[in-house]
Amino acid sequence: MPRFAGPGTMMRLPSATSAEGLDACFVGIPMDIGTSHRSGTRFGPRQIRAESTMLRPYNMWTKVSPFDWMQVADIGDIATNPFDLLDSVAIIEAAYDDILSHGAVPLGLGGDHTLALPVLRAMAKKHGPVGLIHVDAHADVNPQMFGRDIAHGTPFRRAVEEGLLDCSRVIQIGLRGTGYSDDDFDWPREQGFRVVQAEECWHKSLSPLMKEVREQMGDGPVYLSYDIDSLDPGIAPGTGTLEVGGLTTHQALEIIRGAAGLNLVGGDLVEVSPPYDQAGTTALIAANLLYEMLCVLPKAQGKGDGS
Repeated sequence: MPRFAGPGTMMRLPSATSAEGLDACFVGIPMDIGTSHRSGTRFGPRQIRAESTMLRPYNMWTKVSPFDWMQVADIGDIATNPFDLLDSVAIIEAAYDDILSHGAVPLGLGGDHTLALPVLRAMAKKHGPVGLIHVDAHADVNPQMFGRDIAHGTPFRRAVEEGLLDCSRVIQIGLRGTGYSDDDFDWPREQGFRVVQAEECWHKSLSPLMKEVREQMGDGPVYLSYDIDSLDPGIAPGTGTLEVGGLTTHQALEIIRGAAGLNLVGGDLVEVSPPYDQAGTTALIAANLLYEMLCVLPKAQGKGDGS
């Protein structure tokens, strides 16, 4: 079958109605009701899947062939409520409860970053407080947004308040841009997060940083949340809250590949907004990064389930 044809699933994988019998799954979370500026991330999962058709099963650099070791499928989209953010949050949490009940490792296709809160709620119920690798232009620790506690700029403050994170095992990479006060980035530092601003990443490989991250995370469960706006807008323009001076795709690959060996219990790629990138480049990058996440799961490397 030509690569421009066939099923519209992630990487043209088999589709499934649940995570039963799977080691890992791709799941779409189409929503943008939590965004504060440019919307369109409700179309992210569909476009990421469309741009994933050129992905092949073998990673030529890391020499990982994930499908040799794992049963993987695309389980479709979570049926979010486009008129009710809090209802959508509850729906996502319940969907992830079900995925995790089958022992599968979910990789989420976003969707705006609000989804990280219900996902982390489900993760903490199964694994206890988790470590977090958060790659983003923004810390997403606002106290509120427009008087609301839950939005795409608040999930990690809520996660701290709810005890979902092991704060000594949290790192935020790529933060940058303008802000309202020092507290924007200092509040997470005060909670015990390691914060690596984008300027610290300029003109250098991030492989040494990831060696330190592996030491920081240890053997405990780790969740990887990747906001596409961590990348420079010249590379990935299809997102809602652009900030200049971002990471490169080389650095993105170093971050994700550098997570190999960790006990990764899930991951997501969020904030892809196709209407702002008609060429599909942003979604193409997102599809590749999701494949790289698959390749660093413990089972993808023949190392058991990481438990």
